[in-house]
Amino acid sequence: MQERRILGIDVGASGIKGGVIDIDAGELINERIRLETPDPATPEAMAETFAELVRLHNWKGLIGCGFPSIIKNGVAYSAANISEEWIGRNVVETFSMACGCPVEVLNDADAAGLAEMQFGFGKGEMGTVLLITIGSGLGSALFIDGKLVPNTEFGHIYLRNQKKVAEQYASSNARKREDLSWEEWGIRFNEYLENIERVLNPDLILLGGGTSKRFDKYDSYLAIRTPVRPAQLLNAAGAIGAAVYAFQQSRK
Repeated sequence: MQERRILGIDVGASGIKGGVIDIDAGELINERIRLETPDPATPEAMAETFAELVRLHNWKGLIGCGFPSIIKNGVAYSAANISEEWIGRNVVETFSMACGCPVEVLNDADAAGLAEMQFGFGKGEMGTVLLITIGSGLGSALFIDGKLVPNTEFGHIYLRNQKKVAEQYASSNARKREDLSWEEWGIRFNEYLENIERVLNPDLILLGGGTSKRFDKYDSYLAIRTPVRPAQLLNAAGAIGAAVYAFQQSRK
């Protein structure tokens, strides 16, 4: 069977990265390219960077995009780590016009979750599976018996004992900003997971995003009942899941 290829792009608060994806194998087939997310991360500036990434791939065709926002019908409804000018903006139209290619957009953590459930450690898992992406913020993707519950925002739950939102306390940005050791951060992140476990009672928690690559640095500090594993696809999951989503949408 001829391999099906789609450009998958993972838009984050610190970097916009992507590569051409074999959506049958769930693999990058070229070297991933990463560009810095502009600061401020306005629609115009981000669209220009997005288009530059497409040009660097010499790509003409369908693009899948994971984007750090609640996404409904292509429109952004939140902007926790990017410019608030995105709220109410049609991301599909903005990026499609900028690069001259059709673009399908979904929440970035949902994209990573789709990839992990189809090609990673979530494959075949029933019950309640939660993927948490650890980066500039804390993203989440919730699956019940393999089906996505879109646009969850468990990184924005309020930690009452800390009197702050979870991602302000336990994200990768929080670790770097406060110069925390892996032990200090691991204890914080476990506190966050305890809150998640108390309200959601998942059967499996998978950790994605850049910090998933350093799981060995903090896994000994995680002490909840729920099994916790680093996502198999690590930081490539967002681009892979975005490409798969774009293909699925194109078939409708």
